[in-house]
Amino acid sequence: MRRESVVHKKHDAQRGQGMTEYIIVVALVAVAAIAVYQLFGQVVRSQTAAMAKELAGEDGSEQSRMAQTAAEAAAAQVAAKTLKSFTGNAGAGQ
Repeated sequence: MRRESVVHKKHDAQRGQGMTEYIIVVALVAVAAIAVYQLFGQVVRSQTAAMAKELAGEDGSEQSRMAQTAAEAAAAQVAAKTLKSFTGNAGAGQ
């Protein structure tokens, strides 16, 4: 009876470790999705609005211009950010 108890505890610990790893991966994917949405959310919304107007038979050129402007702003923001953007003053003393 004692040996079965040890085997059950080891199995439960391994299952708990697997669940923890899964939660970490899901959290990382969620953070990445939020970052991408913040950068490109306006682009997607403007493109969707332009397509909806065009499908309705209206002129969607204004929404297309807004999407292009948002895409250029997002590209500039991505180009300006590097790994150094997140390290703060780590290299200030060098």
